[in-house]
Amino acid sequence: MTRSTLKPAYGATGRRQGVVLRRMRLELGTFVAVEALADTAARAQQGIEAAFAAIAELGRRLHPSRPGSDLYCINSAPAGAWVPVHRDTLTVLECAQRLNHLSGGLFDPCVPSRPGRLAELQLRREEAAVRVGPSAVELDCGGIAKGFAVDQAIRALRAAGCTGGLVNAGGDLRLYGALQETVLLRSGDGQCAAVALADAALAVSEVDTVRRPPEHRGYYVRDGSAAASRRFAAVRAPAAMSADALTKCALLGPPALTRALLREFGAECVALS
Repeated sequence: MTRSTLKPAYGATGRRQGVVLRRMRLELGTFVAVEALADTAARAQQGIEAAFAAIAELGRRLHPSRPGSDLYCINSAPAGAWVPVHRDTLTVLECAQRLNHLSGGLFDPCVPSRPGRLAELQLRREEAAVRVGPSAVELDCGGIAKGFAVDQAIRALRAAGCTGGLVNAGGDLRLYGALQETVLLRSGDGQCAAVALADAALAVSEVDTVRRPPEHRGYYVRDGSAAASRRFAAVRAPAAMSADALTKCALLGPPALTRALLREFGAECVALS
């Protein structure tokens, strides 16, 4: 686990009618917990397995340096080349480009070891392909893809017929349905705060985390001075992908820009230090 953690305070749960199962596995470079509420244990277990399968698949597809992943293929392609990708990858890149545009280029998951930038990528959903820009690029979507994986796990729980679900992947959490939690949000300095959560997502990011995955070299450590005055941010939003990405904007951006981005995505910053 990173030092920024989200822990459900189970004494404050909402109504639960049915069978609740909870499982934890190591995925996405952290411990991932999935909780399912369903009318039977079999249905809850089915939902949990589907959720973990969705997370594992996205972990393979969006790994920045694993041969065969979509990001690896984009990062290995020469300037101007078209690269076929999965539509889930396009969804992540589309959201990233939207944030890149709205933030004036502040949000950019491109590692500075190569000159290419996110705005230069051309995305074609019809052909499910990405065209590399005039310069080679090295994408690391670690600051947005984990949130998307949480969203897809929630989608899998719903599709399995679970009436409530919770997915907690380190610093990214989302729940829906009859599951309601008061989440204990703990920053690296030991400060704690309780945040009520129902049918929403909560994400945290901390600049000083000591256990970032070794392949995780994204934009928010681009120049070594990211968030010089802010070290910790927590954002509540309707979806985990936007919550995840917006924590980086909260760390890096000026207050006025951060407020505008939060409004655009229907989100709020619940902690910033």
